[in-house]
Amino acid sequence: MDRIISVVGHTALDYIVDVENIAGKNESSPVIDYEEYPWGGAANIAVAIAKLGGKSQLISPVGTDFSSSGYEKLLKEAYVDLSRLYTIEDRKISKAFIFTDREDNQTTYFYWGASSKFKELEPEPVDFVHLATADCVYNAKIAQIAGFVSFDPGQDLVTYSKENLETILAHTDILFANKHEIKRVSEMTGKSFSELRDMIDVIVVTYDAEGSIIYRGGDQWSIPVVSVKALDPTGAGDAYRAGFLLAYTREYSLPTCGKIGSTVASFAVQSRGCQTSLPTWEEMKSRYEASFGNLGAEI
Repeated sequence: MDRIISVVGHTALDYIVDVENIAGKNESSPVIDYEEYPWGGAANIAVAIAKLGGKSQLISPVGTDFSSSGYEKLLKEAYVDLSRLYTIEDRKISKAFIFTDREDNQTTYFYWGASSKFKELEPEPVDFVHLATADCVYNAKIAQIAGFVSFDPGQDLVTYSKENLETILAHTDILFANKHEIKRVSEMTGKSFSELRDMIDVIVVTYDAEGSIIYRGGDQWSIPVVSVKALDPTGAGDAYRAGFLLAYTREYSLPTCGKIGSTVASFAVQSRGCQTSLPTWEEMKSRYEASFGNLGAEI
């Protein structure tokens, strides 16, 4: 039976905006197109896990407009456990404004809304938790009482204090970061990458189109991307983490977890929006085996 994967982070409305160029200070750039999608980082992962047939639980503050926006209905239809949501009476749903240029560079602006109350909330113990982009104070609290901790500071890393980051890392079993974030983690903690590898069981570093590298002890595995015609890179990282974590709880080997993550991510980039083309386990397995061989043989 699958373990429940609790996912902590933002539940947000995403505004995905295509622009000619990422504007600098005192500059403007033409908008090519834009869309609104009801998800957010933690919800992206929770929905992807549920779509794959796993058990996911979303831990997140939501605003009073959560139900009327249609958001609650969508998450229930995806079979995400919403029993641990916090309803914040005087706030709206959080919102992310994501700007992507023609070369797939991105910049994000975030309206915290209900998530601004995160640091005031008191968590309850959970078995297996993934800390997505969220408030550093809340993440530090729940990291200390969770049975197993997966941590992805993401773009919110700039909001972390050294103390809270070190507290979370001291309890982290799996650390996810891209090539820029892992450098920043080293700078903030004063620890070399080698020292981080010594203190954290598994570290997964993503390199965009170059794939990812998984580190455990003295071992490392390079995981390629699954090549598809990509339309929108937004949500690829969340999809990768969802596939990786579900595979990890199902006791697949680390290289296989990475390949499953890469395969799930390949579905996410094929259409606009983070949750519009996520695969079932069977759909993922079919594409996985076309790229990497028999999945059953790699447990």
